[in-house]
Amino acid sequence: MSIDPSAVIHPSAVIEEGAVIGPQCRIGAYAIVGPDATLHAGVELRPHAVVSGWTEVGEGTIIWPFASVGGEPQDLKYRGERTRLVVGKRCRIREGATLSTGTEGGGGLTQIGDDVLMMTGAHVGHDSIVGSRVVMANQVAVAGHCHIGDDVIIGGLSGIHQFVRVGRGAIIGAVTMVTNDVMPFGLVQGPRGQLDGLNLVGLKRRGLDRAGIHALRAAYEAMGQGEGTFMERVQRIADGDMTAEVREVVDFILGASDRSFLTPH
Repeated sequence: MSIDPSAVIHPSAVIEEGAVIGPQCRIGAYAIVGPDATLHAGVELRPHAVVSGWTEVGEGTIIWPFASVGGEPQDLKYRGERTRLVVGKRCRIREGATLSTGTEGGGGLTQIGDDVLMMTGAHVGHDSIVGSRVVMANQVAVAGHCHIGDDVIIGGLSGIHQFVRVGRGAIIGAVTMVTNDVMPFGLVQGPRGQLDGLNLVGLKRRGLDRAGIHALRAAYEAMGQGEGTFMERVQRIADGDMTAEVREVVDFILGASDRSFLTPH
């Protein structure tokens, strides 16, 4: 066990032998840190938070009461193999949120980027990769083997089906079930998620100029109408000149996928 002398640990907290506690960490009452856990500088565990498993928590991350970080994956094939969870810097993991380690069959790693906000009761399943600056509202459920790009927003009570990819900058409305890949910058909403446009608010917030937004809208419209199948229309766009954002969308759609795509509605 390694505990930096600058760490502040409540007497009722349980730090198991083998844990690593970095400088300026704060561990509240009845919090538990498992023997394979590493907390980097400035991590704060609020009372009753639990960090277990082979888990690494990046500097400045705060974990609120009753969150379970690094628990065993919810997979019947899991047989106790040694797999990891890595949480990035400055994340906010709110009350009752859960994050699982990976599985041997899924690559052995669940990973969360920097500056991620997981609100109350949100869940990230085994072997999922979540980018940076992602916001998951209350009770969001991300299943196993998902890939969530940077700057994605997922509305409350929404679910992401296993193996789904959600591209950078997309937004998922509340109470939405997403069963297919979502292209970068897409807007998905409805009880059974449909691609219903672009995340224009997010694009403007990130400073994309009018010409860039116009190019994305034109590409979106070209994908949704015209001769041929959806993939044939995307390939025609790929054969022409593109902005960087349109190329990102096209490359995402033409890339490898374990699910089909949500297409323009």
